[in-house]
Amino acid sequence: MQFSRRRFLSLSAATASGLALSACSTSGNQDEGSAPIKPAMDSSYVSMYRAMPEEDFPIPAVDLSKVDKRFYRQLVDDPTGERPGTIVVDTRSFYLYLVRAGGKAMRYGVGLGRQGFEWSGAGVIQWKQRWPKWTPPAEMIARQPELEKWSAENGGRPPGLNNPLGARALYIFQNGEDTLYRLHGTPEYWTIGKAVSSGCVRLMNQDIIDLYDRVVTPTPIVVRGGTRVFA
Repeated sequence: MQFSRRRFLSLSAATASGLALSACSTSGNQDEGSAPIKPAMDSSYVSMYRAMPEEDFPIPAVDLSKVDKRFYRQLVDDPTGERPGTIVVDTRSFYLYLVRAGGKAMRYGVGLGRQGFEWSGAGVIQWKQRWPKWTPPAEMIARQPELEKWSAENGGRPPGLNNPLGARALYIFQNGEDTLYRLHGTPEYWTIGKAVSSGCVRLMNQDIIDLYDRVVTPTPIVVRGGTRVFA
């Protein structure tokens, strides 16, 4: 599967400094209090999305009433047909699958970028990082000059709960080059299942930590689906 030239931001080589550029960002004006969903009563989900005080930056528990239950992490029959060990992002359904042996897959709910920022195809998770820094690319700074303070020249945005990359980031490469696209965490769990970001594929922080621990590098990744897209 090949990437379309018009679907890419400018590629940049990954650097060893840990300040890899990223187009990922979450819009900060989403309504976290809209249309509450009946909370799940299954105690396993409460435990799955518990507070994580043991993290470098303590992560609060997810309010399950603000996330549709279908986006909770769960083991399912694999619908992708990909070989075990492959990550598949289904942009139509807002699901990410980590394919496992025996016809199963671990499924996670994701949030995506606004429609109109197109990216799909095949790549490799070549690098992953705990509590990463975030460095907006020049194109994003040109659109949002207030982000200049987080530029590469200024050292990027330090890790933390409000960092757009969240608790973990997995970096997508193609042909040895960083595509600027990430799988990453977000504290804005109410945006899972929605296309509201100008950034990449985001998971609840508890889910990106789980995925991070399961994935080795390199890991193949396929992004495909319907009209929902990300950038």
